[in-house]
Amino acid sequence: MRCDLDSVDYRTDAPPILRDFLVYHETIQGHSRRTVDEYYLDLRNFFRFLKHDKNLVSRDIPVDEISIDDADLALVRSVSLTDIYSYMNYLSRDRGLNNTSRARKVATIRSFYKYLTNKAKLLEVNPVQDLDSPRLKKTLPKYLNLDESLDLLNNVDGKNSIRDYCILTLFLNCGLRISELVGLNKTDVRGDQLRVLGKGNKERILYLNEACQNALEDWMMERDTLALVDQNALFVTLQNRRRISTAAVHKLVKKHLAAAGLDSTQYSSHKLRHTAATLMLQNGVDVRTLQEVLGHDHLNTTQIYTHVDNDSMRAAAKANPLGRAKQRKQKAEKDT
Repeated sequence: MRCDLDSVDYRTDAPPILRDFLVYHETIQGHSRRTVDEYYLDLRNFFRFLKHDKNLVSRDIPVDEISIDDADLALVRSVSLTDIYSYMNYLSRDRGLNNTSRARKVATIRSFYKYLTNKAKLLEVNPVQDLDSPRLKKTLPKYLNLDESLDLLNNVDGKNSIRDYCILTLFLNCGLRISELVGLNKTDVRGDQLRVLGKGNKERILYLNEACQNALEDWMMERDTLALVDQNALFVTLQNRRRISTAAVHKLVKKHLAAAGLDSTQYSSHKLRHTAATLMLQNGVDVRTLQEVLGHDHLNTTQIYTHVDNDSMRAAAKANPLGRAKQRKQKAEKDT
């Protein structure tokens, strides 16, 4: 069911009833083209299954090759909760998708039918209003502690060390998403402020501490000596002088994690975002301020870090050697 997003364009591939929903998300909701194309793939896969399951096409046609060009309101209206639960079962048993992947597809289907009911007014009743998402196992995010973070920064070396040190410093101090870091332009650095374009093209301003300002100053000095193809990009590859890619950032993060003696299979650029959030919370930043720093739409997304912090404080309490001390029982005095 995987598909190269670069070969997908919902504007030409999707039937009208899906296209209108996708255009709404790109133009009104401000979602990126990549995100909207992923929505299209989710819906295409669902309606392919639906046509196969309802015997609307020959059983000889593989599900992945079924056309949905003729998908219309009648097909959309025919969907029931039973159909969607059958689809979830198909994704689990036949496709081997985990709960997280299936939950994302449920979210797309729910959003589609909410749009048809509340925005497009094509449906009077939302047939998936009571649709449940697969239960997700709640796990605390992995993060580096303070000493490990310092080890990571202190072991940055090599020909790209100034650039890489700056990237790691921004991750660990600002909690940037990798897409936000890659998308930074030189003009986004404004003294002690950094303009960040987050999810849904939402802009936020972050304040840069001394470490970030020094790292950026060093990188800008080196950057200005390069004959750049992309004059706007803040971070570029020294090989082709173009904007650095997410793949290149993932690679350099893994490289420096390994150099610091940290398990590069357990940590990633996103774990550095978790690290920044956890360290800020542990050092007095309140959760609502942290929400603004991270660019979360909802506070409950940020509150997962409070659980991390509580666990850390619990571990600190247990580490105190007096934590195992017991009051010595005194012998009761006999009545005289």
